[in-house]
Amino acid sequence: MILLGSVPNPRMAQAFIDYAFNMSIDCRLQQANDDVEIWLLTTEQQQLATAEFELFVNNPNDNKYLAASWQSSNPQISVVSQAGANLELVVNFIRHSGPVTLLVFFSALFIYATYLLNIDILYQKLSFFSVFDLSHIDQIWRLFTPALLHFSTLHVVFNLLMWWYLGGLVENKLSSKKLLMIFILASSLPNIVQYYISGPAFGGLSGVVYALVGYFWWRNPKVGLYLPPAYIGFMLVWLVMGFFDILGFKIANGAHVGGLLVGCALAWIDNRKK
Repeated sequence: MILLGSVPNPRMAQAFIDYAFNMSIDCRLQQANDDVEIWLLTTEQQQLATAEFELFVNNPNDNKYLAASWQSSNPQISVVSQAGANLELVVNFIRHSGPVTLLVFFSALFIYATYLLNIDILYQKLSFFSVFDLSHIDQIWRLFTPALLHFSTLHVVFNLLMWWYLGGLVENKLSSKKLLMIFILASSLPNIVQYYISGPAFGGLSGVVYALVGYFWWRNPKVGLYLPPAYIGFMLVWLVMGFFDILGFKIANGAHVGGLLVGCALAWIDNRKK
């Protein structure tokens, strides 16, 4: 095979491959780090393929390349298009995140996977103190690690999606340090409140999610953080519904309200800083 060159993304590469295929020039693409390489499979048409690739690089948006994609019967199309779409999804997921967002996301996901496999050692080690007093100060992590524990698929999916979206925005717009501070405070303080309300049997990232909602709600939008009023309204209605026995499952209302108040307070403090 002969390397013709590389382009930034799979879709762009596929456009040239389709165009070349219609000219009976057989090419293949290959992922290489951040670029996609285009390879000529035979040497018979190397001169023509090289010339066409140079024209393509100079004007990749020419209508003839788009038309070729519609006309081509190249069997690579469906496979490459799906691969490109999957790659783009992963790239967008990571691009929206940061190290803290990803660490919490995959930690909670891994811990829930152990729960599904009936491996309860992590839940035992990360749950809140059975008795909350100074004698357990050597296990201080138990103040906030219950936020990583989930007990249903719906619970973990909703919380992680919200964490990824809201937490990722905070980390990208502000800093990883800010998101980590919100996570620690919004899990520790509301967890203490929840302990005195219902005891140590609770878990979930919902309190932190509500802290992020509160932070977005009260933070000056000039920093680039904004949630539509309808979304905030929905979360507040859901919060109120948790106090009534109409949802069919137990709600950690203390952690939710505590998280919301922590988020609002942090936003108020940050707004007053110059």
